[in-house]
Amino acid sequence: MTSLQSTTSTWAGSWLDRRWFVGAAAIAVAVAMVVENIVLAATGAASYGAPITEVQAYYAANVNAVAIASGLVAVYLVLLLVFVAGLHNLIEQRGGAGVGWARLAVAAGAAESAGFVLVNVLQMGLALSAGGRGEPSSAFELVWHVHAAAFALTMPMLGATLIGVALAAHASGLTPAWLRVLGVGGACLLLAAGVGSMAIANGSALMVVALGGLVCWLVWLLVAGGRLVRSGLR
Repeated sequence: MTSLQSTTSTWAGSWLDRRWFVGAAAIAVAVAMVVENIVLAATGAASYGAPITEVQAYYAANVNAVAIASGLVAVYLVLLLVFVAGLHNLIEQRGGAGVGWARLAVAAGAAESAGFVLVNVLQMGLALSAGGRGEPSSAFELVWHVHAAAFALTMPMLGATLIGVALAAHASGLTPAWLRVLGVGGACLLLAAGVGSMAIANGSALMVVALGGLVCWLVWLLVAGGRLVRSGLR
């Protein structure tokens, strides 16, 4: 048993120590998130301020789209944890500069993953219970509001993840200064969105602030991931 645990630990560690693997995980997270949002936007996903009848109509008509989006979430949450754990390993290998920020990223990434799991569990529940032509029930409306609130409260966790990886990667020499600025700026937007989470959950235009932070997160993942892949394959 001890031998098996040692072999498994060595195998996992060897992959997480490879720059190209960690970078590929970052790129895959960004791509999956973009595709998820394209799927939902292309099918006319209801905004958080939409009337509940419109919400029910959307989920009743787009069960397959929600299934695809939820499947993508399941994939990129695992890849997110692989990325933050792998980045932590790489930073320790390079002498540990920024390891404290990397630990923040691992903790915040785990909390963010838990939050997105809740968001998507509720979304699947909405899709599965939206069938029929009757008026939306009070239970359906409650689940919709909890879904919206859970999404809004994942924003500061995403912000903490972003500031952790951005500062850790720069401190260890893995990314340039401009990428650190992009990461910190995006994190500030996401944290600010978290302060207004109640308003966002109620359909406020503050969602634009969160979307700005999300764009910064995606760009950071793609650029940093690309740099890690290139340097790891040399």
